[in-house]
Amino acid sequence: MKRLMEVVILIGVTCLSVVAQAYEGRVIDAHNQIPIAGAVVTLGDQAVRTDSEGVFRLEGSGENLRLRAPGYKTRELAPSELGNPHSEISLEPFKVTGLYLTVYGIASKKLREAALTVLERNRMNALVIDVKGDRGFIPFKIDLPLAEAIGAQKIILIKDIKATVADLKERGLYLIARIVVFKDDPLAAAKPEWAVKAKGGGVFRDREKLRWVDPFRQEVWDYNIAIAKIAAEVGFDEIQFDYIRFPDNRGTGYSQPANENSRTEAITGFLQAAYKALVPYNVMVAADIFGYVLWNANDTDIGQKIVPLVNAVDLVSPMLYPSGYQYGIPNYRNPVKNPYEIVYLSLKRAQERTGASPRQFRPWLQAFRDYAFGGGDFKEERMRLQINAAEKFGASGYMFWNPRNIYPTGEFGNRTDRVELQD
Repeated sequence: MKRLMEVVILIGVTCLSVVAQAYEGRVIDAHNQIPIAGAVVTLGDQAVRTDSEGVFRLEGSGENLRLRAPGYKTRELAPSELGNPHSEISLEPFKVTGLYLTVYGIASKKLREAALTVLERNRMNALVIDVKGDRGFIPFKIDLPLAEAIGAQKIILIKDIKATVADLKERGLYLIARIVVFKDDPLAAAKPEWAVKAKGGGVFRDREKLRWVDPFRQEVWDYNIAIAKIAAEVGFDEIQFDYIRFPDNRGTGYSQPANENSRTEAITGFLQAAYKALVPYNVMVAADIFGYVLWNANDTDIGQKIVPLVNAVDLVSPMLYPSGYQYGIPNYRNPVKNPYEIVYLSLKRAQERTGASPRQFRPWLQAFRDYAFGGGDFKEERMRLQINAAEKFGASGYMFWNPRNIYPTGEFGNRTDRVELQD
């Protein structure tokens, strides 16, 4: 019997050694054949990045090699398609140009169809959809007991998320799942031991009277990563993490001492853990950050530093709303009068500080009424200025934010610079 077990074990080891193989290749731009540095190549749960010459070597097992890079379409191919160690794999350039819809926006036929009309009129190609919104609700049924237990599933607005995703993809849309992470009222209410604490005791509440969860808690990380994996499984092309930060309130308490280093390590650590967990899905992974993070040397007191952030995810999406720049930027103290400069100079600042490719940035732009400087609405003209700035910089697209889900009905997009999605 012992001998039989040894034989079985040996056979298993032999099979594993046959299945696990090394693959090599070079990833290039399909249009100009320039090598793509930093492209992600995955096989099963293994992932590597291409070097400065676009070259990769990956050892593992799985049915398909999967490739992605900011500013390009994702691609899959069978390992057998690699003819030799010097095989070239081309990726098609692709810029994401999208609008945001809340959980109510995607569920409302009126708001959804209006947004789709705006996308079509401006030849845009993406929707950012709340999978877990600002109030912690997940608008469709998921198999996650904790979400059910804390009440995150008590409002189901989308009856069949897979059908919804399929319908939107049939329209040629790239779909981004927005997940609000550490601002989570239902989770903090149900698990007060995981919540951010107030200075005078009890659970902290922000200006909207909403509770937050502690970014140091592994249980909070696990919950949000589980939601991200579900979003990838139902067909979203990208997972975008928002509110990946500490509250901007200094009188709060946590399970560990909070200082610049520990805050930064917690936020970056969460993103790195989520990135690793999402490797098998070949989805793009993005992080939303404050616009001033591109300028500030410290962590803006919330755990966000641009250099570690840009190295933790595929894409960084700074919120470059002129209305949010309450102090302006050097030489431009009234940001709503200078939307082009705010967007362009902030992105340039980020590139200078990180040395990252412009393709690693896809900014959030303003499509809502100014609330800070008496600057009025941000409609077609100002939207176009922001687009021009993002494109001049070379960003891998842009996204417009309007929390009311209402966008201008005129033309504002660049109608001559759009790359079509593949089927």
